[in-house]
Amino acid sequence: MPDFDIDFCQDRRDEVITYVQDKYGDDRVAQIITFGKLQARAVLRDVGRVLQMPYGHVDRLCKMVPADPANPVSLPAAIAGEPKLQEERDREPIVGRLLDIGQRLEGLYRHASTHAAGIVIGDRPLTELVPLYRDPRSSLPATQFNMKWVEAAGLVKFDFLGLKTLTVIEKSRELLSRRGEKVDPARIPLDDARTFELLSEADTVGVFQLESAGMREALRKLKPDRFEDIIAMVALYRPGPMDDIPRYIACKTGAEPVTYPHPSLEKILSETYGVIVYQEQVMQIAQLLSGYSLGEADLLRRAMGKKIKKEMDQQRSRFVDGAVANDVDKGTAEYIFELIAKFAGYGFNKCHSGPYALIAYQTAYLKANYPVEFLAASMTLDMGNTDKLNIFVQDARRGDITIEPPCVNASFADFGAADNSIRYALSALKNMGRAAAEHIVIEREANGNYKSVADFAHRIDVRLLNKRGLEALIAAGALDEFDTDRGKLFANTDRILRAGAVPENANQNDLFGSETARELVLREAEPWVPVDRLSREQEAIGFFVSGHPLDEYEAVLEQQGILTWAQFSARASSSAAAARLAGVVSYKQERTSARGNRFAFVGFSDQTGQFEAVVFSELLSSHGELLEPGTPLLVDIEAEAAADALRARLTGVEPLESAANRSQSGMRVIVDDPASLKQVRAGLSANGEGEVRLVLRLPSVGRELEIEMPGRYDVSSSRRGALSVIKGVSAVEPILAPNTRQLANGRGTPALTLAKA
Repeated sequence: MPDFDIDFCQDRRDEVITYVQDKYGDDRVAQIITFGKLQARAVLRDVGRVLQMPYGHVDRLCKMVPADPANPVSLPAAIAGEPKLQEERDREPIVGRLLDIGQRLEGLYRHASTHAAGIVIGDRPLTELVPLYRDPRSSLPATQFNMKWVEAAGLVKFDFLGLKTLTVIEKSRELLSRRGEKVDPARIPLDDARTFELLSEADTVGVFQLESAGMREALRKLKPDRFEDIIAMVALYRPGPMDDIPRYIACKTGAEPVTYPHPSLEKILSETYGVIVYQEQVMQIAQLLSGYSLGEADLLRRAMGKKIKKEMDQQRSRFVDGAVANDVDKGTAEYIFELIAKFAGYGFNKCHSGPYALIAYQTAYLKANYPVEFLAASMTLDMGNTDKLNIFVQDARRGDITIEPPCVNASFADFGAADNSIRYALSALKNMGRAAAEHIVIEREANGNYKSVADFAHRIDVRLLNKRGLEALIAAGALDEFDTDRGKLFANTDRILRAGAVPENANQNDLFGSETARELVLREAEPWVPVDRLSREQEAIGFFVSGHPLDEYEAVLEQQGILTWAQFSARASSSAAAARLAGVVSYKQERTSARGNRFAFVGFSDQTGQFEAVVFSELLSSHGELLEPGTPLLVDIEAEAAADALRARLTGVEPLESAANRSQSGMRVIVDDPASLKQVRAGLSANGEGEVRLVLRLPSVGRELEIEMPGRYDVSSSRRGALSVIKGVSAVEPILAPNTRQLANGRGTPALTLAKA
């Protein structure tokens, strides 16, 4: 029997299962069991727990085992390829015991679970056919036979798949309906010019089936202008058929003439420019050339898919003899058989590719015509995946769509869409549960906007919003509307939560009608310097929203001619290129090559996006200690465009702070309030070689007084950051080295300068 694979909007998949239960009976519907095996990291954690080893110790050992879900590394292979793991084993007997027991247990079944999508439906109570298992986390029983054996037991398997893209389309419709736009994806025109322009430019981040780097490159060359091109690309971009993508593009664009393996096949292959693209074409060729019936043609297709030699030999004879009987040259017949045999093993059927292409077109249409709503919907459905969210954020910024930071008075649980901006979702913050996010929104919509930190504190339910959730809100800037001093708020989370814990009937007015019971007194705390503020924001959100750590180096980077990643990638996309870039390390993944050499993939971010570069063993051993997450660096990069992506490698690395110190001779502290001068003076450190100039603004006379401080000071970025958070200091600017410094102060008002003070 065939499988039935059916895609539904993932938010309503449960309704389909309930419907099936109601229609066929609860005793005839069940999920399919799966068995989880102990893999390398899992077995170490389980054995370490039994051996009562400290969690941190076991966790550190587990992180030495490469994590590759697509190609899991066995524990013996991990030990053989990781010298640090071998050192730990040889140094500590308990680690040796852990690894020994782990290797013996690896691969054993650990637990039972249920298949993500598999459902069986019987024509009688399932207990008459298979033993059943009750998963305590599910209302549905599960078969005790796995997916392979339920079919042998005579049951038909259905895959009820929750397809995220269908939910993205539905969510886009909801966002559009909020501003009065009604869009029915089933009725959109299939010849929309904007959609095909977007596809031709390969602007397909978030577009179903068409967003991989290789697919974007193919679209850029193809320049699709009809719906059939999308159907063909969805079918061609598979192992085997993708070898024919260059020929399809060349014939489509007129670079090569369209040819056919045999003149009679023109009517079958003309829509795909002579290229065999679909399984249905294989079946039609067999019918036309060799006189196959439809049933025989389907047997041919299945025989090719299974690659069973005996069956293939029988089919070859049948195909060639039938073609010869229809006046086809034997050599040509054998050539065509080899052609379709190579294809059919991996080929896609058009009746599958067509619906996929339609969903791809619908998502491309929404992105081309309603990009804000489409990206907001896409981000909502991927809010648990920080890497994917960052890709969407960068895509939005490329399209001049603003990403607004989270705000308790403007954000919703999901991502929101405005005229040309996307408001960050409260639910997407780390350690913020959906229930807490929805509670904040429901309370706001029921009783109006929050007026202050105190008002917010008294209205939240601390049973829903805990300390970690509140810290995430503060770190992400969701309370900046009331107080921008995130350090102070963060230090007072206990007081804020205590205010929220007060029962509503306890907030009684006093005899004079005041509401002193609702006051919230916050203790003073050190403000966060800019680098800490951004670091904590990145921890809460997953990436930088209100700024970037490289912002404070902007003048230095401009002076040294440092390129951004966007500038460099545009240059390197057409040919090999090399340049010096600035970036903050976001991750480092070390690997061992087949020859035993260490190398690493290191991720970086700058204001224009994220990029990854490979670091080979020599540079890794000499400068590996610099390549730690959170470190701002200057990196020398070489890159070249490959078929699927821009491949970059690191050839040099230097701390950005060192380069900045060479490029600047001092700093200029701009003060708006004379009362803060004493605190500024206390914040200066004489442990340095840079000059300091104080600029005091005098609005009453429309002048600025610039004072050169005597002595030499520490003018590092950390020192500048510490001074910038002093109340009354409006800015702290680097002073570039004399040979590059611009003489004009650029602040629009004449300055009165005293040489010494």
